[in-house]
Amino acid sequence: MPASRTTPARKTAGASKRVGTRGARLPARVAAAISAAQDKKAVEVVVLDLRKASGFTDYFLICTGANARQIQAIADAVREALKKEFGERPALAEGIEKSEWILLDYFDFVVHVFSRECRAFYGLERLWGNAERRELTEPA
Repeated sequence: MPASRTTPARKTAGASKRVGTRGARLPARVAAAISAAQDKKAVEVVVLDLRKASGFTDYFLICTGANARQIQAIADAVREALKKEFGERPALAEGIEKSEWILLDYFDFVVHVFSRECRAFYGLERLWGNAERRELTEPA
């Protein structure tokens, strides 16, 4: 991984936390993002483990909001939680203006907050069908 993609919070990436994925452990930063999204009532929360399927990131956190305002609130909550708990901001944030699909890139994981229509159209879970899928069955 290039040095420019390393962040101070990367040191904590190895820490893991048990979340509602049937006993599986996820990095603490991913778990914090899940918790923040669920606090804002994100639905259909899924984590794709891309470590064996991808070279550019370890996890996708994919969730859905009911409308543009909720999608924005979910993304804001994730950004605020990771800044507060780990002092980290996303390297890239896209889609903020339209709030149909907001992407937050934290290098070793990427958060995707979708509208229902946009999520169905792009079908990231289908595109990354070879990745291990973890559906969140309970709050983080």
